[in-house]
Amino acid sequence: MPVMEHSHAVFLSYASEDAASAQRICDALGAAGIDVWFDRSELRGGDAWDQSIRKQIRTCALFLPIISHTTHDRLEGYFRLEWKLAIDRCHLMDANRTFLLPVVIDDTREDDERVPERFREVHWTRLPGGKTPAAFVERVQRLLSGDASPAIRTAGSRTLPSVSSPAGSWSPKRVLPVTVALVVLAAMMAYFAIHKTGTPKPAASTQLTPTAAASIAVLPLANESGEAGQQYFCDGISEDLITALSQLPGVKVIGRTSAFQFRDSKEDSRSIGAKLGVAHLLEGSVRRSGEMVRVSAELIDTADGSAQWSERYDRPYKDLFAVQDEITHAVAGALKTKLLPGKHAAAQSEQPPSGNLEAYNALLQGRFYDDRETEIDKRKAIEFFTQATQLDPRYALAWSELSSAWITLSGDFLEGAAAPEANAKAREAVDRALALAPDLAAAHNARGDLLQLVDFDWRGAEAEYRRALELSPGNAQAQFNLGTALASYGELDQAIALTRQALVTDPLRAGGYKALATYLMGFHRLDEAERAMNKALELQPASAPLRSWLTIVEVQRGNAPAALEAAQQATPGAFRNMSFAFARQIGGDRRAADSALMTLIEKDADQSAYQIAEVYALRNDAKATFEWLDRAWDNRDQGIQYLLFDPFIVRYKDDPRFAAFCRKVGLPLPGEATPHQST
Repeated sequence: MPVMEHSHAVFLSYASEDAASAQRICDALGAAGIDVWFDRSELRGGDAWDQSIRKQIRTCALFLPIISHTTHDRLEGYFRLEWKLAIDRCHLMDANRTFLLPVVIDDTREDDERVPERFREVHWTRLPGGKTPAAFVERVQRLLSGDASPAIRTAGSRTLPSVSSPAGSWSPKRVLPVTVALVVLAAMMAYFAIHKTGTPKPAASTQLTPTAAASIAVLPLANESGEAGQQYFCDGISEDLITALSQLPGVKVIGRTSAFQFRDSKEDSRSIGAKLGVAHLLEGSVRRSGEMVRVSAELIDTADGSAQWSERYDRPYKDLFAVQDEITHAVAGALKTKLLPGKHAAAQSEQPPSGNLEAYNALLQGRFYDDRETEIDKRKAIEFFTQATQLDPRYALAWSELSSAWITLSGDFLEGAAAPEANAKAREAVDRALALAPDLAAAHNARGDLLQLVDFDWRGAEAEYRRALELSPGNAQAQFNLGTALASYGELDQAIALTRQALVTDPLRAGGYKALATYLMGFHRLDEAERAMNKALELQPASAPLRSWLTIVEVQRGNAPAALEAAQQATPGAFRNMSFAFARQIGGDRRAADSALMTLIEKDADQSAYQIAEVYALRNDAKATFEWLDRAWDNRDQGIQYLLFDPFIVRYKDDPRFAAFCRKVGLPLPGEATPHQST
């Protein structure tokens, strides 16, 4: 019986929907001189593709399946045969040989039941969107050379599930190797960056996710002061710890929105850790009595609930900042000792430059109200942020928060002359913040919001969000914001990747799932969009906007009864009027459709001009659609940011009026280079 001749090639298995990510991985490996079996590069008509795939799986050196939400959603496909063939071959191998090298390109969960158990038993690597760092390339080279130790774990690796491939023929692709010296140098630099100095600093779009072991969530510290009004004070200390710990290189820190979902939770540490995807929790309590404050903190291992470190601090209230710094350094030291030996980082806090406790208190109270959704609460938030800036005029963070609050108030609640007045105050506040702290990520996020939502300066907004991400690579808000900017150009692939990446750090943020659903709807991936929207509703069940988006999902499906049912669940007001206007258009009752549209126009024309244009597009009334789009532009309606991926409006993309409107608002036409691509 002839002996099978083995190759040194990597078999790259992926779903056709993930071709762009697969191409990035293929290019990165190929640039280092690695043979890659990749069908898009070498597929030739007439090949006996089934026999070719079987042979190549039997002879390749490494089997690299690409795992994603797409592969999870596909219940059958040729890729499942590839999985079986690869696993069958494993049974013939020495137990210590590395053959399976799964890669995850999004936030697919590790408990995915649709992945074979054999895949879950081995090390998995996270390469968001297919972005492939030099460290991963070097690891593949070491495995191919037979030197698999010490195995290099990329900063983003963790055990995750779900995989797939296309139905197609496979042939080896060999890219001419770069100079050997350059490959070795790149590998040495990547190894040094990861093992000696902490997280490397690639471009914002390729920032790596920390290992699961080096991960922590700061739960809201319990208020034991006996006064409900002191809750903002406890939350403020928790937020400051989140900010400070986020500065540690190589550590994944869960964002406030997700961590605070577990306030007063009765769940055990293992359950919370699993839901947030972290190995450690920081929990504790704050008790303020008169001029004294007691802060207790404990670092918990979520695997077994054991305490890794704990301490109690009794200090005069006037020394609060010193207490916070002491706790932060102690927790950081515990983390570094256990997880990050030899790493050092100077943590930054949210304290005012003057050290004025009253200014800090005002900031915390402002945030407390800013998290709520009513106009009254937004105005209270502005009042407290303003107070913080008055107590410390050099408090750049307070100026940033003040700017964002004015923008939200203007966009969600104000009409007529009040809106531009609020926007002017937002501009003044963010200008002050950047003048005081040019490298403050929060200030660049606020400036980006102003440019995106008020000035419609798409290119400027993108630049600000990118700068925020450079300054704070783990900043989920900056990732969400940049995704919004790219979606405005119609670049939904990148927007989805960024949003999913942000949801890894902030997995319980309802607005993040809403944004994700919106982008998926642009691709008509309605089942995925519905799942994302239901997740958002699970987190914010009373949200009127989320019910409206569910209505639009059903309208896209053409399911009139389901659309009407979703609309009926919306809170009375503008969003419910909008929901009914959409839902009624696909039913058989023309009179009801006309009536619902007229109600929306009569009650909400100033705030909902863009949505009215969408309804007219749904009615196939092109003239009225473009008239209302012009009115939306006159009102500077924030809905215009959806134009290039709006499932109702893009039906007119070949209409000359669509091109004219895009030029007027500064957006590229579909297929044109986006502003950032043309620079």
